[in-house]
Amino acid sequence: MTFEWPRLLWLLTLVPLLGVAWLRLMHMRAALSARHAGLRRDGGPGTAPAWPRLRRHLPAALLLGAVTLTIIGTARPRATIVLPSQQQTILLAIDVSLSMRARDVEPNRMTAAKAAARAFVEELPRGIRTGIVAFAGNATLVQKPTLNREEVLAAIERLEMQRGTATGSALVVALATLFPDHGIDIESMLFGAGARGAPRESGERGKAAPRKAFTPVEPGSYTSAAIILLSDGRRTSGVDPAIAARMAAERGVRVHTVGIGTVAGGEVDFGGMSMYMRLDEEALKAMAQTTLGDYAYAGTAADLRKVYQGLGSRLALDSATTEISFLFAALAALLALAAAGLSLWWRHRIL
Repeated sequence: MTFEWPRLLWLLTLVPLLGVAWLRLMHMRAALSARHAGLRRDGGPGTAPAWPRLRRHLPAALLLGAVTLTIIGTARPRATIVLPSQQQTILLAIDVSLSMRARDVEPNRMTAAKAAARAFVEELPRGIRTGIVAFAGNATLVQKPTLNREEVLAAIERLEMQRGTATGSALVVALATLFPDHGIDIESMLFGAGARGAPRESGERGKAAPRKAFTPVEPGSYTSAAIILLSDGRRTSGVDPAIAARMAAERGVRVHTVGIGTVAGGEVDFGGMSMYMRLDEEALKAMAQTTLGDYAYAGTAADLRKVYQGLGSRLALDSATTEISFLFAALAALLALAAAGLSLWWRHRIL
């Protein structure tokens, strides 16, 4: 728990002083009662039973508790609470390059990725729309975001492997899907100058246009959607992943990346020639870091399932920091009312 105005907490030092003042007042009353026996209602000093003694001090203790809570509430405490996520759309960007045939993840990377993606989709809350972007040498939206789980699962099952790895292009396609009114010219970025690292926004075809139609926001601040990108290899074509990640960060979208395969790489047969395809963890970590997302490594099929389960839980629930002064104010009011009520009931006066 943190405080907006922590300096006000020094007022808590007054609470013990109030307690001492109350005990001093009780001592003065006892002394006065001893001098004027006719005013005494108990059996004398030290002879009062425990219950009447509790009656004398409990209302004051409750009132001191109310004062303590009021001071804490005045300092504007803030706490992190877990709430149902506001995210409505999740786009899965899945690498379907030929390197996904590698068997360093049993039975192979592609089969494990499909199985984990299916389990992830099936366990998501029903109110979250899910879409699929497949990428190899290029990137394509194979399933637009939908609440229909059967359509999403069918799209995952239809994924086919192709040559190349266009990791950055997958992010561009995902962003264009999430923000159709932001003027992202997918064609020029994927096939024109953007594929060489200089992104162009929409305008007249073939001409570069200035960025428009949106105002850059803080990275990670867009809570209505997220992108999960799974890949096993180094980018070989398409948009520079660093540029695509900056585009996502400017729109506040978090990109969670998952690396599948062993770090040493897996052997893949390309027309009779075997090659080891190494996992490019550095690029995947950089994309996640730029967008304030998470990176996870999955060296086995079981690891991949756990990664997806963890991401599903995090995306279904969201942490938020909020001010909770009202809780302390409410508790303070209840204690003050209890102190006044007990005092009136037992002593027919307030304290």
